[in-house]
Amino acid sequence: MFFVVAVVVFLFAPSPWNVFGLAAGLVLGIGEALFWNRTVRHRDAQTGAETLVGRRAVVVTPCVPRGQVRLEGESEIWQARCPAGAERGAVVTVVGVDGLTLVVDPAPPSPPGEGSPPQAGSADR
Repeated sequence: MFFVVAVVVFLFAPSPWNVFGLAAGLVLGIGEALFWNRTVRHRDAQTGAETLVGRRAVVVTPCVPRGQVRLEGESEIWQARCPAGAERGAVVTVVGVDGLTLVVDPAPPSPPGEGSPPQAGSADR
């Protein structure tokens, strides 16, 4: 961000302030890059099927107890197992992962104001 500001100041500020603005923007830009590098360097990558736990999904084929679900915002269909059973179009929550099969339970209704659950028709797309 500071690099962009430095270029704009250099182009539009009167001389000699444009040179000082460019130098200050470059120094601040380098500082910003070092700050963000240090901040994100020690974070673990969020990858793998375990990151799916807690997400909501819509049942595509009935899970009695095995079926298929589509996670919110994704086009892929996952194999799922629901010990309690879930009919097509029901909203479920991922509670675990067993190999490449998601273990799901029927989702509790969303509290008011927290957004609406996925529509049953969205699983057909």
